[in-house]
Amino acid sequence: MKRFPGKFASGVAVASLLAGSAIAQSQVSREDMIPGGQQQGGPARMEMPTEPPAPAPVPPRNGDAFDQAFPRMVSEPVVQGGMEIPAPLVQPWTIANATKLVSVIEGIGAEGLDPADYDLQPLKVALASGPSEELDQLASQSFAWLVEDLRDGRTPMDAREQWFVEDPDRELFRTGDVLEQALASGDIAGTLATLNPTHPDYARLREALASTPETETAKRKLIRANMDRWRWLARDLGPQYLITNVPEFQLRLTVKDRIISTYRTIVGKPGRTATPQLAEMVEGVVFNPTWTVPQSIVKGEGLGARALANPAWAKRNGYVATRGANGYISVVQQPGPGNSLGMMKLEMPNPHAIFFHDTPSRHLFANDQRALSHGCVRTERALELAITMAILGKGATKDEAVAISTSRKYTKVMLEKQFPAYITYFTMASDINGEMATFKDIYNRDAPVLASLDKPRVRNRSNVIDDEVIVIEDDLQDG
Repeated sequence: MKRFPGKFASGVAVASLLAGSAIAQSQVSREDMIPGGQQQGGPARMEMPTEPPAPAPVPPRNGDAFDQAFPRMVSEPVVQGGMEIPAPLVQPWTIANATKLVSVIEGIGAEGLDPADYDLQPLKVALASGPSEELDQLASQSFAWLVEDLRDGRTPMDAREQWFVEDPDRELFRTGDVLEQALASGDIAGTLATLNPTHPDYARLREALASTPETETAKRKLIRANMDRWRWLARDLGPQYLITNVPEFQLRLTVKDRIISTYRTIVGKPGRTATPQLAEMVEGVVFNPTWTVPQSIVKGEGLGARALANPAWAKRNGYVATRGANGYISVVQQPGPGNSLGMMKLEMPNPHAIFFHDTPSRHLFANDQRALSHGCVRTERALELAITMAILGKGATKDEAVAISTSRKYTKVMLEKQFPAYITYFTMASDINGEMATFKDIYNRDAPVLASLDKPRVRNRSNVIDDEVIVIEDDLQDG
């Protein structure tokens, strides 16, 4: 089993990229978010060409970046190729294959699932009667339910609070195709096992479940819930990515499931400002960003009128206020150390207006409890992260990135090699030192997931995400 190396602290790998630069040590920071406002006034802009999208088993969502994020695995249970019509959901079963399926269901508790969910007893009765259409129907149905739960997760959508991840596995590993491969190979257990998440934490949680006595029911349920959370994500997260576990207040830069660097984070306050769970693409790095102030501050708190009435004060604070012909006041904070977004933000388009960014309020990273923002994820040593992303993403060389970061000019560096970024919520997971740990359920998201484990499996459940999209509306005034 792969283990994370001990003490990852962000230093060694990233320091080599930034050697000779004082940037990583000298940045100042501060707070949160653009509520969908437009970037303004940036003199320089670096645009890098992207390669044409490579052929993929499903239409790519974001060009070749999607293929990089979710590459084809040698161990994929089905090679989709150009297949348009999936294999049927009911197929003939031999006695040998049906017997193997019974064994898989009887041992499925090792994956945190419940054998009772898969009609084990009716399947055994049909199996005892020999080959029949009834056996074909029952075995195919039980197998399909196993595929759905192992591939997509057992937790229904209404128990996944603020979950907005589009999992590609449903299209990559179509149920009928997986069934066809399992029956053709006769390896029922092996085919189903290839659906398991490839991230090392899933295997670690499975080991934790195996070593936890049946009498410790609460701990076992928590392990099972967090195993299922891994199934909600793509089976493979990609060769390199950013991942943050919100309750842990940590962000990781990860290559081949090994942590290269870690950064403490500040996340959304509980309630409507809680940080949602997302999987998005980092398309670029914005150095020295501007901040379009939301109207809840411009109008609601009188910032617009104050900036217009006191130009000297507005200039000292970097505000440029404009009154339109209809009386509408807009305020844009210019780049600088006091900018509410700090010295950088990662360009990560999404309807929630959530992204990773810098903050001038660096003292807040010393807090143990860091659910303080209005949804966006503030990152420690953000300028170091920005320069690293620009270099790894082939958007700029080290010297170019350093020069841009110190220019105090708004500059967007587009990444030739884009990075998937995952905002997750695990209450049991490996910490940044590689040790299994539990984290406080700061948003009370465990309860509906745990409750779903006590209920019968939801059949014919929807995979449509219908939770409310809460767009970031305000900036945190933390002083």
